[in-house]
Amino acid sequence: MDEGIFQAYEKEIQALEEEIRLLTEQYEDMRQESTFFSDEEILKAMKSLQGETEGETKEHESLSDLKAQLESLERDLSFLMEFTGIHFTSHSKKTVEKTPNKTVRKHRLAGRCHSLPFQLEFQLLEMQKDEKVSAVVSDLSITMDSREDSNVSKFVSRTEECGDTITFFRSLSTYAEWHEHRRHTFLHFK
Repeated sequence: MDEGIFQAYEKEIQALEEEIRLLTEQYEDMRQESTFFSDEEILKAMKSLQGETEGETKEHESLSDLKAQLESLERDLSFLMEFTGIHFTSHSKKTVEKTPNKTVRKHRLAGRCHSLPFQLEFQLLEMQKDEKVSAVVSDLSITMDSREDSNVSKFVSRTEECGDTITFFRSLSTYAEWHEHRRHTFLHFK
């Protein structure tokens, strides 16, 4: 058998195994989240859905209004991705702990900012007190290819210690944009 065909099959098998692993994780997450709801909450949700189908609940926006709102949100998202250069390729979340006042979820984000790939893993602790909800990021882990610049690895380390995701994305956007400019400039001179 040709070595190239064998390698292509091997890559396809690995891709399928990864897809199976991700789908299994998603299934487990959904199954785990569904076990956090009590029988009373499930019955309440079912009654609410039945009421909506029978027209017993308050009026909802028409389908065309919802479509227009969705299109507006998609335009806004497209604008933000174009403006920042950040494109998310995957996101997964898993509920670790859920109580009436506190929810802990583990998030995994992957994407690209211009040409730089990144991956973040963190836990988000959401606490509700009265009407206010506060969120705290912990256990932040950032993976980036920073072989080219030691300052990037230092920045990533500081960000992981602080757990400041907003600063990370702002700085990543600026750095990646200038990284692209430098790369194009050096290609021009080669």
